[in-house]
Amino acid sequence: MADFLFYLFASLTVLAAAGVVVNRNAVDAALCLLLSFAGIAALFTLLDSGLLAFLFVLVYAGAVVVLFLFVVMLLDVQGSDRRRPYRGLAVAAAVVALTLLTLGLLSFVGRGRLPEAHPVAGPGFKDFAARLFTTYLLPVEVTGFLLLVAMVGVVVISKRLDGKESAL
Repeated sequence: MADFLFYLFASLTVLAAAGVVVNRNAVDAALCLLLSFAGIAALFTLLDSGLLAFLFVLVYAGAVVVLFLFVVMLLDVQGSDRRRPYRGLAVAAAVVALTLLTLGLLSFVGRGRLPEAHPVAGPGFKDFAARLFTTYLLPVEVTGFLLLVAMVGVVVISKRLDGKESAL
């Protein structure tokens, strides 16, 4: 039963991730991203890592996707107005990505099985949390502030009133 659930959630995750890439509508792409995150959280649950699944849903699905949707709706992005100056670069990147995917699949099929997993000995979650909120508190706060400044900068640069550019 666990194998069936793994293949179900893995295929859901991969299909939703492909939906993120091929969707031209940013809101639909964000909803596919949310579905992909839900599939990843389900895979974490299958690995008996409920805390990691909960944190993944809380941080990514609850914050990042909502923030992305908020910015998209705030800026009122229209996909049809934009030109695509890097069409050749996109085709080259797609060819490289498909080549790497094919090589990876051939390597996997050639071996016939996944390598055996070895347990990782390392600090526990309490040590990680203690370091995060003591030693690394300043870098985490600075990173959050920089993300906030970047989002406000995007809004200021993209905001238009009556066809004219304006600042706050």
